[in-house]
Amino acid sequence: MMIWKIFCTFFMLGPATFGGGYAMIPLLERAIIEKNRWMKKEEVTDVLAVSQTAPGSVAVNAATFIGYRLAGPWGALAATVGIILPTFIIILILTTLFLSVQHSPLVQAAFLGIRPAIVALILYAAYRTAKTSILDKTTAAVAGIVLLILLLSSIHPMFVILFGGLIGALFFKKEPPENKRKLDLDYYMGAGI
Repeated sequence: MMIWKIFCTFFMLGPATFGGGYAMIPLLERAIIEKNRWMKKEEVTDVLAVSQTAPGSVAVNAATFIGYRLAGPWGALAATVGIILPTFIIILILTTLFLSVQHSPLVQAAFLGIRPAIVALILYAAYRTAKTSILDKTTAAVAGIVLLILLLSSIHPMFVILFGGLIGALFFKKEPPENKRKLDLDYYMGAGI
């Protein structure tokens, strides 16, 4: 029963990945934390952090990690298929339709309106994630430095993630900031997931 509920939850979230996985974060938090009460906010933030370090889509990675956390390998499979399937179906339909109407002024205008709405969703997700990630002066400084690096250089994001991990290992190895929580990668990664 839990596997089916995981599948249905992520199947409903799948279409929300329009605009990328970051646009889905507020809906993911609402479904996982508030509606189903499967995880705490800090746990979801940790899963999102791990999801961004792994190759692939943030939405698919987060679904896989959360599904595994909730119900093991079958939960991971249910969440992954649930998040991918609606997007796959929608893309098939939209591709067929878009090819016939792509030059329509109405379609062009709709996309002009959709783009800033997606930016707003991403900014909202960043704000919500920052509330549980920027915990003290050190984490705020890391966030500020990384933002400047990303804005002013063409450095690959993987190096930025490694920089953040290095800073975390150097400054928080004895005691994590304020809330004393630790990220247990084995717990989220499971058996090679």
